[in-house]
Amino acid sequence: MKKIVYGLLVGAFFLVRFPGTALADQRSYVWTYEYLTLSKDHAELEYYQTTVVKDRQKDNSSDWQQQVELEYGITDRVDAALYQVYEQKENDKMKYAGYKFRLRYRIAEKNQLPVDVLLYAEHQEKVDAKNVFEGKLILVKDIGKLNVAYNQIYKNTYSSGDRADHEYAAGASYEVTPAFRLGLESKGNYRTDKYAAGPTLAWVGGRIWANIGAAYGLNRRTNDREVRFVLGVPF
Repeated sequence: MKKIVYGLLVGAFFLVRFPGTALADQRSYVWTYEYLTLSKDHAELEYYQTTVVKDRQKDNSSDWQQQVELEYGITDRVDAALYQVYEQKENDKMKYAGYKFRLRYRIAEKNQLPVDVLLYAEHQEKVDAKNVFEGKLILVKDIGKLNVAYNQIYKNTYSSGDRADHEYAAGASYEVTPAFRLGLESKGNYRTDKYAAGPTLAWVGGRIWANIGAAYGLNRRTNDREVRFVLGVPF
């Protein structure tokens, strides 16, 4: 619980410390991807911190994951990113877990299609597990100040015979002010029947943006609680 409070305090610090308007695109969610790619020759550094409480009834212990991501805009519609991933189990040391490489491609310019479409492909190189391919079909629609996004996710190892996971992440957010958005996210796995949902707060100011969100398990198969903080710094 102390770790969760610490993460929330870090997020709150960034939400109030840097006022103003950022030069980067504002993101609305922490798990759901939107219709965004970096502009050509622009770069951004992002930091993710995620805590997972599997079962509060047993011991309320938590696992942690931290990611550092470097994004670069190849064209105005295509960007690439490299992640370094670190994980920490309860009462254990932080360990290097591997890296990820991903590409995103926007099908058309915003609002040219009835629904904006983005394609996402990611390779996950793991230290203590099988390597994984992850693909996403990202569908997004803006209706005034309301944003609605849905991600259909395919995830599988490169080993023949392994079963693929078919997951989703979805969100709806509303622009309260140019600097703040309030939202609701849900994520889950259709194959294993794991589902979660919770609130998200998005903020943008100065040259940075920061989001914080929580997802609470909707059945016994799902982790009781996950909290994620994301910080982005363009350069």
